[in-house]
Amino acid sequence: MTDLLTAHRPLNRRDYRTLALAALGGALEFYDFVIFIFFTMIIGQLFFPPDMPDWLRQVQTFGIFAAGYMARPLGGIVMAHFGDLLGRKKMFALSIFLMAVPTLAIGLLPTYQTLGIWAPMLLLALRIVQGAAIGGEVPGAWVFVAEHVPTRHIGFACGTLTAGLTGGILLGSLVATAMNMQFSPQELLAYGWRIPFIIGGIFGLVSVWLRQWLHETPVFKEMQANQALAEERPLKTVLREHRGAVVLSMILTWLLSAAIVVMILMTPTLVQKLYAIPATTALRANTLATLFLSFGCVLAGVIVDRFGAGKTLVIGCALMATTSWLLYSGLKIDPMRINMLYALAGLSVGVIGAVPFVMVHAFPAAVRFSGLSFSYNLAYAIFGGMTPIVVSLLLPLDPMAPAHYVMALSTVGGLTGLYLWRSEKRRNF
Repeated sequence: MTDLLTAHRPLNRRDYRTLALAALGGALEFYDFVIFIFFTMIIGQLFFPPDMPDWLRQVQTFGIFAAGYMARPLGGIVMAHFGDLLGRKKMFALSIFLMAVPTLAIGLLPTYQTLGIWAPMLLLALRIVQGAAIGGEVPGAWVFVAEHVPTRHIGFACGTLTAGLTGGILLGSLVATAMNMQFSPQELLAYGWRIPFIIGGIFGLVSVWLRQWLHETPVFKEMQANQALAEERPLKTVLREHRGAVVLSMILTWLLSAAIVVMILMTPTLVQKLYAIPATTALRANTLATLFLSFGCVLAGVIVDRFGAGKTLVIGCALMATTSWLLYSGLKIDPMRINMLYALAGLSVGVIGAVPFVMVHAFPAAVRFSGLSFSYNLAYAIFGGMTPIVVSLLLPLDPMAPAHYVMALSTVGGLTGLYLWRSEKRRNF
């Protein structure tokens, strides 16, 4: 009876403090990871030979960005393994430290003109370390907040945490916009691009300090007290007993990666090339869209607590497909409508706030971190890492390729929602 009452209690002050600190730390760490994408054109010019064709330079720069995603599974699996055996909090602090140091190093890194081929090689190595760090951060954060709050508020907790992560993208967009407004293109190329990375490294170290105020999750403490921790390697149990949950989580991660990478991270650069929209205009619109995305994540979390994951995904994915098409087709007709169209698209992308709710519930507590981390990071490495390259290669053939890619994944997400809706109906019956 005590467990039942605890599961249905309202959120208290300690819950809100945990959510706030976790979301803030996640925002600062995610800023460190994504700030790279806002300066891809400049980084491409500085870290590759000047005589390289523009399209090849862009593909290779996106490739270095994608390398961060490729490294996520290794970092995620290792941190999740110890997170399931030693505690969520320790890995939660380690991940942000491993992000802050390479971010600061990128800001201080010599360019191709100074180091030659070693410049892109070192940049690649630092992105790999960042990828390993974010691989432990995102799944660990979802598990951490979900195990702190009452069961009936898990959707809200995961949605709020996801809003914090997208807040890191918003922070990156704000900083990139400020840099483009404050410095001329020549100044950005000379030294201005370094400032956001140096700021990110400092923010990351502050986050390490902030996380000392967090406490281990009650769920993990209870498993320790009852000696209910995994008796073998957690990932081995996941692969043997929870393959269906892995497949489901990977599909939803594919949806999440398509929405974030294309609609939020790539679109500011793409609309500059496709529709000759000035960088400051594109980044300002991206800031607005990301702000709406953060609201959308919290809204999706509230809705999924109330109506279930199935309905939330079906309706949310339909809206995301529609607004992504409206954005790219509308800008082709009238680029001045970018603020309104991008804000609507950002709000609909908020459906991703419902994704961690499904994944947290898909695995039992003893292997939750490992199961979620393995599924999420493997899928993100495959789909999130390849998405920038695939979309870039498709663009010469189809100027609407970004929207069509998101629409295709929205269809997959909607079908997954229908499956979950039917499953929820059967359980209720």
